[in-house]
Amino acid sequence: SQTLQLALSNRRLGYFTKSGKQYQVMAQVERAQRDEPNDLSTYFVRNTSNELIPLESLIFKEETTSPSQIYHYNRYKSATISANLAPGRTIGDGIAAMNGIFNEMKQRKVIDESFSTSLGGASKDYQESSSNTLFAFLLALVLIYLILAAQFESFIDPLIIMLTVPLAIAGAVLSLSLFGQTLNIFSQIGMIMLIGLVTKNGILIVEYSNHIRDKGSSAVKSAIYAASMRLRPILMTSLAMIFGALPLALSLGAASTSRIPLGIVIVGGVLFSLILSLFIVPVMYTLLSRRKAKAPTAIEKLSE
Repeated sequence: SQTLQLALSNRRLGYFTKSGKQYQVMAQVERAQRDEPNDLSTYFVRNTSNELIPLESLIFKEETTSPSQIYHYNRYKSATISANLAPGRTIGDGIAAMNGIFNEMKQRKVIDESFSTSLGGASKDYQESSSNTLFAFLLALVLIYLILAAQFESFIDPLIIMLTVPLAIAGAVLSLSLFGQTLNIFSQIGMIMLIGLVTKNGILIVEYSNHIRDKGSSAVKSAIYAASMRLRPILMTSLAMIFGALPLALSLGAASTSRIPLGIVIVGGVLFSLILSLFIVPVMYTLLSRRKAKAPTAIEKLSE
């Protein structure tokens, strides 16, 4: 092996300096003596008796074919499989299809357990961003719930308020499907934004319902009155957000791929939540709220 390494590997043995410049000393036989398998007959090695014997007498030659380059990934030999997405399909659909093909090949014993797969390129970025986006979405839900619980001094009122979030998410998904858009990283960012945009509808209704109920009104009357009184600010803020995101949903140009899903998610989610939250939040407030009317103080009794 040392003989073949010195003859063929182009191994660096050292350096030498000439005219102020440093050059490498490489060990390798001339090209004319290493192009053919028969050239091995010109190589010799020493035996234990320090005699030179032909290398050809110690080896067995077999001519085979091999790839010109062997690619490695994570220090393992690898093969890269690339594919383009069909119209209407997402990267997530492509990843699921490739995993299904891989599992089917394992079940049919086409490949053994030593084979594994790993994502790369846009697929890898999508998988990493999806997991990070899900964590950000859950973290946003928890933070908003804790803030609302501290604000309302209740664990029930924040739950009623956050019922607007599933409505907005349903509207966003429905809008994406209706306009032929995919659930990508940009639409996921829009859904995280919806958490803060749509909870204000529930805050307006629940906060005013509590205010009316503290005066002795029933839960049903308080919820209905609060929904009617808060209709104008809810409409104004929701329409402002819808018209603000409308240019994103209608955008054209090179970057429209990222802007359109984001705009559609915001417009569809806010609009869907606007319509249903005016009915769902008062109903759930009536069913879940455990707030009791405050007893009138002595000053209030005297003023009466």
